[in-house]
Amino acid sequence: MDKKIVLNDQDLRYIRMACDLASNSIDQGGGPFGAVIVKDGEVISTGNNTVTLDNDPTAHAEMNAIRCACGRLHNFKLDGCVVYSSCEPCPMCLSALYWAGVKRIYYANTKVDAQEIGFDDNFIYEEIDTPSLERSIPCVHIEDEHAIDHFRKWTEKTDKIEY
Repeated sequence: MDKKIVLNDQDLRYIRMACDLASNSIDQGGGPFGAVIVKDGEVISTGNNTVTLDNDPTAHAEMNAIRCACGRLHNFKLDGCVVYSSCEPCPMCLSALYWAGVKRIYYANTKVDAQEIGFDDNFIYEEIDTPSLERSIPCVHIEDEHAIDHFRKWTEKTDKIEY
């Protein structure tokens, strides 16, 4: 069953803001991506891609906006927040948005549009489904009799903050 989403003027304004951030990012030497995080009609944070500016492969627009929003809200969860992105989030950003617990993601350009200008994430999706030792970066499991100790410690901790 298809869900019908009705866009309003604010949605269009925020997606335009994300696209403007992407354009400004290019002018400042960053990548062509922008993101806006909104809660209850208020812009909580914005971000643009600063991967090459910061020498940080995780400095995508959504990641930068998430970090800023969490700092502003003093919470690692972004419950009730809506994300507007100039492009469909990559696997890393999509995962982070799920971990943050946002309620909806709107995006302008698609991952196919991004692929056409050299930002192709398909290999990551394929790698996730590849057995760990067969990946292009082999992921090797090392058994260690003490490795489970810190998991037990976490399980037994009574004052932990679940996430």
